[in-house]
Order: sequence, then structure tokens, then C-alpha cells
Amino acid sequence: MSFEFHLDTHAGVQHLTLTGRLDSATFVTLEKTINGLFSSAGDRVLIDMSSLSYISSAGLRLMVVAAKRARQVGGQLILCGLSPTVRDVFEISGFLKIMATADTKTEAERILNP
Repeated sequence: MSFEFHLDTHAGVQHLTLTGRLDSATFVTLEKTINGLFSSAGDRVLIDMSSLSYISSAGLRLMVVAAKRARQVGGQLILCGLSPTVRDVFEISGFLKIMATADTKTEAERILNP
């Protein structure tokens, strides 16, 4: 299975939707986009992983980079729709303790747009 992503904006929130397998062979296609997500204070980003079937350590690193960048500029990042398989990877790595998550996209949007 390949990897694709789509970036759009709704109500001032950047929505990044990931599809397929995010691994060492595919993370490069997403890296530049991740690095540009937080350019100013107050940026809000929702990463929808509901169609992501697999994430490797390279993909996890990108998520940590995004979370770190969000904190640096005073932005907000939330991950949503983690499948049980993807959630397990985040749980085992300890990243669920340091990253905001929501079960659904609707829930994530409510958190970012109170």
C-alpha cells in the first residue's frame, strides 16, 4: 500500500489527512509539509490518521517534530482517528503521554475551536 496526504484549511485550522503506510520509504514525501505547518504563533493543526494503516519510527519522528514545533511557536497540534494498530505504536513509544489525541475528527475540531 502506498502513502498519500492531503492538506487543507477549515475554520482557521489546518487539516492534514494521512492515508496508507507512513514508513521509512514514504516519510520523505511528508517531511517538508510537516516542517512548514507551524510558521506563526497560534497556528492550529489537526492530523487525521483514520486512514493510516501503519506508522514506523520515521513517521513517529515526524509527529514529534510537529509537536515540538507547535510548542515552540505557541500553536496547537492534535492527532485524531488513530486505528488500534497505530495507537499501539504511539502507546508503546510513550508518545500518547506527550501528544494531544482525539478519537474522532469532530472531537478534535471541538478541542481546537472551543
